[in-house]
This record gives sequence, C-alpha cells and structure tokens, in this order.
Amino acid sequence: MEKPYKTILEPAEDEFVEKKSRFIAYTSPVHTVEEANAFIAGIRQRHWDATHNVPAFVLRSGVQRSSDDGEPGGTAGMPVLDVLLKSGVQDVCVVVTRYFGGILLGAGGLVRAYSHACSLALEAAGVVTMAPCAAMELTVDYSYYERVNNLLADHGARVQNADFGAAVTLAYTMEITRLPAFAAALTELSGGKYAPTQTGSLFAPV
Repeated sequence: MEKPYKTILEPAEDEFVEKKSRFIAYTSPVHTVEEANAFIAGIRQRHWDATHNVPAFVLRSGVQRSSDDGEPGGTAGMPVLDVLLKSGVQDVCVVVTRYFGGILLGAGGLVRAYSHACSLALEAAGVVTMAPCAAMELTVDYSYYERVNNLLADHGARVQNADFGAAVTLAYTMEITRLPAFAAALTELSGGKYAPTQTGSLFAPV
C-alpha cells in the first residue's frame, strides 16, 4: 500500500519586505517536471522585470530541483528547497520573486529571507496530508441518517454527496486503515442492517 504524504491542494502566495527588497513567494501543486517548469515559466513571465525568480520543487517521484537564479551560490534555491524537504511536502513547487531594494542582505540574510518566503507560501496554501482512501457509498433509512452521519464523522470520513430519495444515499471517502473499525461500528449501530459499498480507490485529504 502506498504511504500517506504531505502536499498542498491550491496555489497560494504571500510576500514581505526585508531591507527594502520585496520578496513574493508563489506556490502551486505540481505532479510532473513539466508542470513544475510551466509554473516557473509563468511566474518568470509575470515578473519579467524582477531581479531574481528563484524556483524549487519536490515531486513524489523523487525528483527535486532548485536554482539560485543569479543570487550567490547556495543562498536562494537551496534554502527554498530545504524548507520544502524539512516540511515533508511533495508534488509542490515554489518560486520566490525578489525585487532588489538597494541594500545588500549578505549571504546569511539571503538564506533567511528566501527560507522565510517559502515558509510563508506553504502557510498560505495550507499543508494537508493525503492518504490512500476508499470511495464509498452507503444507503440508510432516514431514521438512521443522523446517527450514521455522526459515525462517519467520528471515523474521519469526508462526505462528498448526500442523495435524499426514498432513503439517504451517502457518498464519502475514508482512509483505508479506518474502514474495518467503521464497518464494525456500523454493524453494531444497525444490528447488521447496513453495509457500505466501495466504488473506487484514491488519495484524498485526511
């Protein structure tokens, strides 16, 4: 079974000013080198007039890359990559744009600034844990709906849809490791009347 991993779900950005230099950090979920390169190219095109556009990305495939983009060696790209690696995220790309403000930051100052920018971007995006999950369906009578809904919440399910017809059909995702405990609890609650059906497998936030 594949292991859970940390990532982000949506693009985000944040910025700050350090000694008149403006640092703008952009992050986006990416799944391939091509997607990462396209995101980097888009930021570089958007900020064509910036002093530096420093990229770094980490993929679940094991690929990790960074560039100082003209900053002194080891003061920009590697610090950004280091934040990504220490945070444990995968399939994430970050580009930190810098507009030089006329005051030199020094090597240590650059490392701190680029590291901080990356941290801000990840915080803005919100890091989530993705785990192997099952897509499930469960149909219950209205008299059981509220209790079953509470049971799903207790076992970390994410309800995607509820169809209120002659009975209530719930479509939800649940971490695979939680399925046996939920099935046992559902059997106890309903006296064996209900059993969910698995409709697929996927990675989903937990």
